[in-house]
Parts: sequence; C-alpha cells; structure tokens
Amino acid sequence: MAQWTSAVGAAQLARLLNSQQDRPAGPGTRRPPAYRALADGIRLLVLEGRVPVAARLPAERELALSLSVSRTTVAAAYEALRSEGFLESRRGAGSWTAVPAGNPLPARGLEPLPPEALGSMIDLGCAALPAPEPWLTRAVQGALEELPPYAHTHGDYPAGLPALRAMIAERYTLRGIPTMPEQIMVTTGAMGAIDAICHLFGGRGERIAVESPSYANILQLMREAGARLVPVAMAEGLTGWDMDRWRQVLRDAAPRIAYVVADFHNPTGALADEDQRRRLVDAARSAGTVLIADETMSELWLDPDVEMPRPVCALDPAGSTVITVGSASKAFWAGMRIGWVRAAPDVIRSLVAARAYADLGTPVLEQLAVNWLFGTGGWEQAVQVRRDQARSNRDELVAAVRRELPSWEFEVPQGGLTLWVRTGGLSGSRLAEAGERVGVRVPSGPRFGVDGAFEGYVRLPFTVGGAVAEEAAVRLAAAAGLVESGGVAGTEAPRTFVA
Repeated sequence: MAQWTSAVGAAQLARLLNSQQDRPAGPGTRRPPAYRALADGIRLLVLEGRVPVAARLPAERELALSLSVSRTTVAAAYEALRSEGFLESRRGAGSWTAVPAGNPLPARGLEPLPPEALGSMIDLGCAALPAPEPWLTRAVQGALEELPPYAHTHGDYPAGLPALRAMIAERYTLRGIPTMPEQIMVTTGAMGAIDAICHLFGGRGERIAVESPSYANILQLMREAGARLVPVAMAEGLTGWDMDRWRQVLRDAAPRIAYVVADFHNPTGALADEDQRRRLVDAARSAGTVLIADETMSELWLDPDVEMPRPVCALDPAGSTVITVGSASKAFWAGMRIGWVRAAPDVIRSLVAARAYADLGTPVLEQLAVNWLFGTGGWEQAVQVRRDQARSNRDELVAAVRRELPSWEFEVPQGGLTLWVRTGGLSGSRLAEAGERVGVRVPSGPRFGVDGAFEGYVRLPFTVGGAVAEEAAVRLAAAAGLVESGGVAGTEAPRTFVA
C-alpha cells in the first residue's frame, strides 16, 4: 500500500524550485554541487509546507526533464533527502516527502509560535498584538453580568445572538450603509466567515480570484477547499489594485468568487481608493462574481491624515454582489474569536442553514463581550489603544530594519499591521530558515503568493517595538548573512537567545 496521500507534478515542482533564486555568489563564495542545491530546495519546500508531507514526488526522469538537469543529479538529490529523513521510497510505489523523526510537522499557514519557544525566539510570523487592557477584562466582566438569561437557553445561536446582530447592523447603518439584523451572521472569527462563504459559493474546482500577494491563511483555506486560485497582481507600491488586470481576470476567467482586502491590505498595507472600489464592484457585478470584501483591518488606520474611503459594501448596499466580512480579532484581540458577515438576507439564510453541519454557532460569552464593547464605547477606546501601539511598533521596526538592512526595500503603510519587504535579492524561503537558526521567526514571501511567487520578499508585522524590534532587526541581518554566505543548509545548531 502506498504511503503517499497527494502528488506533486514535475512541472509544478520545477516552478516552485525555480522561484528560489538567491543573490549571485560573490568572489570566493563556494556554490554547492547541483544535486545538493536541488536537495536543499526540495527540503525548504517541505519545511515551509509548500510541498505537503506525504506528497509523491515526480519520477527522477520526469523531474530531470523539467529542470533541464541530468537524471544522475536528481537521483543523487533524492538519495541525500532519503539519508536526511526528508524522503521515503518503496519499489513500485515511488518516493514521497517526509520529515525526520522528532521534527514537528511543517505549518502550511501562519500559526502562532508555541508558548514554550517565546523565551528564545522573536515571533514575526503572527500579525497579532496583545490584548488592549483594561478593555478585555472589562468586556468579559460585562459579558458575565449579561450571561444569566442566556444560560437558561440551549445556547446555540447559528445566526448569532440577536442583540449582537442588531448592534453590528446599527454600526453599518451609522456608517451610511442601511443594514437590517437579517443581513448579519455572527461567525467564529473572519476565517470562519470566509470558510462558510467559500463552501456556499465555491465548490471544489471553482475559480476564486485573489490579490497577489494575499493573506496566507486565507489562500491555504481556499486550497484546502479545492478551489482553483486565480492570482491578480497588485498595483505598484501602496496604490491598491490594478483595475485593468482585475477587469480582464473577471471577464476572461469568470471566477465564482473574488476575495479582496481593500483596507490596509495584508500583507502590503495598500489602501484602495473609492474609484478602484467602485470599478471593482461594477466589474464583479457584470461578471456574476461574488465579491468578498475583508474589512478586518479597516479600523487600523495609524496616521492622522488618512482619509478612509467608503466601505466596499457602500457601493452595493443590498449585498447582492458584495459580501462583507468583519472581525474583532485584528482591531481588538486575536483571542476574541468573533467575526461577522454582512450580505443579502437570502445569503445569510443559506449560510445559517449550512452551519448546522459545521460549528452550530459562536461562543455566547465572547459575543456578549463584543456586544458590551460596542454598546458602551469601550470598542472605540480599545481600538485607539491598539492604533497607538501599532503606530509606535511600526515606527520603531521601520527604523531598526533601515539601520540594520539598508538594502531591503519597502514602503511604510498608513495603517494595518504589516510591512511587505523586498529582501535585496535574497530568497525569502532561505531567510525564513536561517531566521529559525538565529532566533527570529519570519514568514517568507511565497506563503502569500500562488505557485512560488514573491520569493524575494518577507512579511514583517508590527508586533514588536523598542528593544525587541531592534534585536529582531539584528537577527534578521544575521539571517541574511547566513543566506549570503551559503550557510543555511549547514548542520550547526541554532543559537539561543533570551528576548
């Protein structure tokens, strides 16, 4: 019986490998043999989760043809991977990826760093800040006071607590978008909302248009749902969307769904202007595409002179084309797993009906806590604390990276939680691996793209400031030095730091 559960084609693996371009070697730098470079490239893809564990690799001859190398080179690379525990083989069944005994399985998204590693590793992988106190504690206390009447019920509210649905609808109405509670469903975070929408509208094999780059965890969620991702390149810098490309993709590919983050895009920080929003809604309506507008970053403007455009749903108030997703997790705290969907009432009814086969409902206590924040003004005060913290972290991280890594390029966004950084010609995948060795965890650019795009980038979130931001930049510079010297694939033990 075969031990592999999926397969990677030769052409696909070649694209992923060819994306791993390093800066040309300087004088005196020793290049590894071709088989070693190939083995290292496959190992990196496995460690990053871009090639799954237990994925069958192409036959040696097929991969050699796709890479234009000799079969001997591929055979030697496979043998090296087998000796290191990253490949298993059996006659008649082929070869499939593995991880050495004792190694954790690689994450395919951006999971938070385990608590036991926080003492030795600076975590730049997860774009989330600590809770804004005392507002979290006050919200939970307020929720406990409101809990008794709900405790006498079954506790399952598939559409969300009526009080919170009405509160969220009122908040949209105050923003100039008339909304009824029947247009709102409360979900378990934004991820739960988008997962439900994708299952309702985007069955296996359906096309979904996505910004390129886009949020890594959402891309992976869509892949796991069997979607065919259609990337649409962002405009240059922080100028939002390239509408000519969007119009062409929506017309030619006719995707069932399009997913966009118009407000402080993750990972670039771009803010789409109102004209771009209007043109995208018009193009989606013409193509019959359901447009998911992710608003999870919309309240995280950091500079006082930011002029926020109207929400995307303001251009489709009935919700027939635009489905809006919001969340408390980015603006307030990632541990507050409350999200919501705003759409036409018939869409909400369909989402609620399908929920019976998913999670039934969202925790009541957390819904009451968010409702307390919205109803008392605590939300606005807590979000202001979050903005102040993120702004300070952003400015300190920017200064540290510019000092330690002057060849790295980025534009400073006016909001959101992330910097999208071009790494001076270095491989983002190799930087991520080197970072693990020197005590800083950073996600590589390809996690935010499709089929190996953005190898020359990393994402840096505004989650650390002060001395920790300075130390993070120092460690990133050390990681860059390892990559430049070709030391990433060595066997030396990682350094240990106390953050």
